[in-house]
Amino acid sequence: MERMKIYWLAICLMLASAEASKILVVFPLPSRSHGNLGDGIVKHLLNAGHEVMDIMSIKTIMDSPMFLDSIGFMLYMMIDMLRHTVQIEGVNKLLSDPKEEFDLVIAEWMFSDIPAGFASVFDCPLIWLSSVEVHWMILQLVDQAPNPAYTVDIMSTYTPPLNFWQRANELWTQVKVKFLQYVWLDGVQERAFNEFIQPLILKRGRKPPTFDESRYNASLLLSNAYISTAAPVALPQNHKFIGGYHIDEEVKPMSADLKKIMDNANHGVVYFSMGSNLKSKDMPEELKKSLLKMFGTLKQTVLWNYHNPSFPAHPNLAVFVTHGGLLSTTESVHFGIPIIGIPVFADQFLNVIKAVNKGFAQRVDLSYTMADKLKEAIIEVTSNKRYAEKAKELSIIHHDRPVKPADELVHWVNHVIKTRGAPHLRSPALHVPFYQKMYLDLAAVLVLLFLAGRVLLKKVYAAVCSKKKSGSQKKNN
Repeated sequence: MERMKIYWLAICLMLASAEASKILVVFPLPSRSHGNLGDGIVKHLLNAGHEVMDIMSIKTIMDSPMFLDSIGFMLYMMIDMLRHTVQIEGVNKLLSDPKEEFDLVIAEWMFSDIPAGFASVFDCPLIWLSSVEVHWMILQLVDQAPNPAYTVDIMSTYTPPLNFWQRANELWTQVKVKFLQYVWLDGVQERAFNEFIQPLILKRGRKPPTFDESRYNASLLLSNAYISTAAPVALPQNHKFIGGYHIDEEVKPMSADLKKIMDNANHGVVYFSMGSNLKSKDMPEELKKSLLKMFGTLKQTVLWNYHNPSFPAHPNLAVFVTHGGLLSTTESVHFGIPIIGIPVFADQFLNVIKAVNKGFAQRVDLSYTMADKLKEAIIEVTSNKRYAEKAKELSIIHHDRPVKPADELVHWVNHVIKTRGAPHLRSPALHVPFYQKMYLDLAAVLVLLFLAGRVLLKKVYAAVCSKKKSGSQKKNN
């Protein structure tokens, strides 16, 4: 009997080890918020029994004085960080070792398609992770760019429905960026891919794929969003929402001091934090002094940049003043907290506008003199119940899912591994050339038929006229 137990235990261990996979997670952007997303992926996959290795860039964004809203700058920045990452001794050793293998690569997409090369190195399936709500630039890697008549670019400052000029601007944005990609940016990426990805594949004795073959070979696209905050647009079968996976399901107890402050806040608590990219120490003294003076006039208790994952769940938290990053917005909806958004750059403007349109937020523009406007917004949000009610309504939508976002993440990762890349989910749009999508070949055929018909009719008309003329001449004779 004892031997039988040992036998079945051995069988169970073998099955468990057979289901465990080796996964490489690549997050090329070195910021705290993106690091939180990467840590969440790693944590859930480890809990699911997988072996996980995480690669993250160590080169900081602030090395360059250029602006973060330039797509060219963002691309060069990402290439520079990836180059430094690949050159790190430990990473280079991992990538160069022909005995090192992975069953899957999960790579964050951030204005560069080159991380797809990590999957090409290990000849395994690729899953893209979008740290922001999916938009046309990443969707074209797994399906096709959506129609700009009812979808907007991630850097836009308005949301659908769009007026005439907004539709024209969205169309121009797509055309402009696609043109830049064709004549410039794709060439930059391809040269970088050939520089530090293809040699690693050659070391393994395999013929490297082309850059296009590598970047368009993704099995799945995971989106750090959910319909509670995202736009309700048509998405391909290999896109899956996992927004909120980085939030712990169990709220940890807060410290005694913080709990006392929160419990004793009879008029509620205002939480002010501008994220990791605009720290309080980097704010102008004039702005900090005006904010402190304004906060002192409020009846609410104010917590400034106090990082604690537990207090959003406290019932006395009245409003969250934030820069409008997607993580902050998602956390607010998760806990049902209204927000005041002060966007700084990138997708934050779009996130805040969406929150305002959904009815659980106010927007204040960042400026040296924003203290008075911010006070007005705080009074409006804390005194008008509709903001809190809308936040709680969206929170219900956010939580009303068939499975939790972490379980959704693990399920689809396992599915891609089990089905060797989930080819059954891939969109046929990837294999349809541009001229066929636009029916340019059909238009050309119709034009040719029209021209041929016109020529034929002219010849028939000329022949008929010639025959009539010939007949009339015979009669006259």
